[in-house]
Amino acid sequence: MANAEIADGAIARTDPRAARATDMPVPDARAGFPPFRARLPWFTADLQTVRNFLLRRAPDLSAFRAERIEFPMPDGDRLIATVNWPAAGARRALVWLVHGITGWEDSFYLRRSADHLLRLGYPTLRFNLRGAGPSASTCRLNYHAGRTEDLHAALLQLDGRLAGRGLFAVGFSLGGNLLLKYLGEQGRRCLFQGAVTVSAPIVPKEAQRCIMRRRNGLYHRYILNGLKEEAGRPNAAITPEQRAKLSRIRSVYEFDEAIVAPANGFAGADDYYEQAAALPHLASIGVPTLAIHALDDPWIPARPYLDFDWSRNRKLTPLITEKGGHVGFHGSGDGVAWHDRCIARFFGALEPPSRRWV
Repeated sequence: MANAEIADGAIARTDPRAARATDMPVPDARAGFPPFRARLPWFTADLQTVRNFLLRRAPDLSAFRAERIEFPMPDGDRLIATVNWPAAGARRALVWLVHGITGWEDSFYLRRSADHLLRLGYPTLRFNLRGAGPSASTCRLNYHAGRTEDLHAALLQLDGRLAGRGLFAVGFSLGGNLLLKYLGEQGRRCLFQGAVTVSAPIVPKEAQRCIMRRRNGLYHRYILNGLKEEAGRPNAAITPEQRAKLSRIRSVYEFDEAIVAPANGFAGADDYYEQAAALPHLASIGVPTLAIHALDDPWIPARPYLDFDWSRNRKLTPLITEKGGHVGFHGSGDGVAWHDRCIARFFGALEPPSRRWV
């Protein structure tokens, strides 16, 4: 990999320079990020991946003032988000959090990241993609891995009260692919000052093939059932024929072919995967972006991360560990997930010194 090396168990950029002196600098990954070492007993990729589901101990955010936000879309759908405010008041940039496939604002990993960031003084916005969580009752259409226009339409509705101190973004899994694609589409015009993705499927076709492998049967069934539930809700804009097909769909590929592609103007599932992929947009990203991924992720192949020439864009920092699973990264030595510590360090290095008050 060009301009990359193995450092403390992670692949990190060796020469992260800004394109121009006026640009926000990119932190050196080797200098700031802790090494990842799996926490006992979560030593395997699958245990790292399913730990959150097994323990089901979501952080309690009730100590942080909450506010419900609605984002009307041009077609009449309304996307819902929850903003939480730090106990000491908002003195740092707002962090926009985007969930993954079949997730929503109360997904464990989203609440866990919000809790850590809020304790560091960052207000957080947990964004429900179209048709997910609270957005399910206010939307006829559903999200997909490339629907970046929704994110842009919502961002344009922010006012100075929310965005006046800056904007950062974090995308998990499918939300990470969507975020990277959006960053590349926007280039230097992007409203975010920095971004992080965790376990993003930057080549959706590869992720589809991987999740449908026999060893991933339980994961595949869980995801497919969630997708069917989202698509089959009473107010969803699918045809009677599509609704009748739902019970007969046996794979994520069949779901994307029969439901996602026709609902969004794609020629088929493969056309959807190609057009939704973030990989072709990475070279165009114009803001400092950290891409976290584990080589042993059982859902998302690491090969696209290893094959990409990261030196093509000095704004990008790949942080790739040998272990960690899919949105896992349950590390030893700290109760906070390793990727959440890396997110906080990355954003902290991007902020003006006057705001680094914790």
